[in-house]
Amino acid sequence: MDSADDFLRALALLLVFEGVMPFLSPQRFRQSMLRAASLNNGPLRVMGLVAMLVGLGLLQWVGH
Repeated sequence: MDSADDFLRALALLLVFEGVMPFLSPQRFRQSMLRAASLNNGPLRVMGLVAMLVGLGLLQWVGH
Protein backbone atom coordinates (compact mmCIF):
# COMPACT_ATOMS: atom_id res chain seq x y z
CA MET A 1 0.00 0.00 0.00
CA ASP A 2 1.52 3.32 -0.97
CA SER A 3 0.94 6.85 0.26
CA ALA A 4 -1.43 7.70 -2.62
CA ASP A 5 -3.73 4.87 -1.54
CA ASP A 6 -3.57 6.07 2.06
CA PHE A 7 -4.41 9.61 0.97
CA LEU A 8 -7.40 8.48 -1.07
CA ARG A 9 -8.68 6.33 1.80
CA ALA A 10 -8.34 9.27 4.20
CA LEU A 11 -10.15 11.55 1.74
CA ALA A 12 -12.93 9.01 1.30
CA LEU A 13 -13.35 8.71 5.07
CA LEU A 14 -13.43 12.50 5.39
CA LEU A 15 -16.21 12.69 2.82
CA VAL A 16 -18.20 10.01 4.65
CA PHE A 17 -17.90 11.91 7.95
CA GLU A 18 -18.72 15.23 6.30
CA GLY A 19 -21.89 13.77 4.81
CA VAL A 20 -23.30 12.27 8.01
CA MET A 21 -24.75 15.44 9.55
CA PRO A 22 -26.46 16.83 6.41
CA PHE A 23 -27.89 13.37 5.72
CA LEU A 24 -29.21 12.70 9.23
CA SER A 25 -30.41 16.20 10.12
CA PRO A 26 -30.39 18.68 7.23
CA GLN A 27 -32.24 21.37 9.19
CA ARG A 28 -29.80 21.29 12.12
CA PHE A 29 -26.87 21.22 9.69
CA ARG A 30 -28.24 24.30 7.90
CA GLN A 31 -28.66 26.13 11.23
CA SER A 32 -25.10 25.23 12.24
CA MET A 33 -23.73 26.51 8.93
CA LEU A 34 -25.65 29.77 9.29
CA ARG A 35 -24.24 30.25 12.79
CA ALA A 36 -20.72 29.50 11.55
CA ALA A 37 -21.13 31.97 8.69
CA SER A 38 -22.00 34.72 11.17
CA LEU A 39 -18.82 34.22 13.26
CA ASN A 40 -15.81 36.46 12.94
CA ASN A 41 -12.59 35.02 11.52
CA GLY A 42 -10.95 34.55 14.93
CA PRO A 43 -13.27 31.86 16.31
CA LEU A 44 -13.30 30.05 12.96
CA ARG A 45 -9.50 29.98 12.92
CA VAL A 46 -9.42 28.63 16.48
CA MET A 47 -11.92 25.90 15.57
CA GLY A 48 -9.82 25.00 12.52
CA LEU A 49 -6.64 24.89 14.59
CA VAL A 50 -8.26 22.70 17.23
CA ALA A 51 -9.59 20.34 14.54
CA MET A 52 -6.12 20.06 12.96
CA LEU A 53 -4.44 19.43 16.32
CA VAL A 54 -6.98 16.76 17.27
CA GLY A 55 -6.52 15.14 13.86
CA LEU A 56 -2.74 15.15 14.21
CA GLY A 57 -3.04 13.70 17.70
CA LEU A 58 -5.27 10.92 16.42
CA LEU A 59 -2.84 10.16 13.62
CA GLN A 60 0.01 9.93 16.13
CA TRP A 61 -2.03 7.71 18.43
CA VAL A 62 -3.16 5.38 15.65
CA GLY A 63 0.33 5.26 14.18
CA HIS A 64 1.80 3.74 17.35
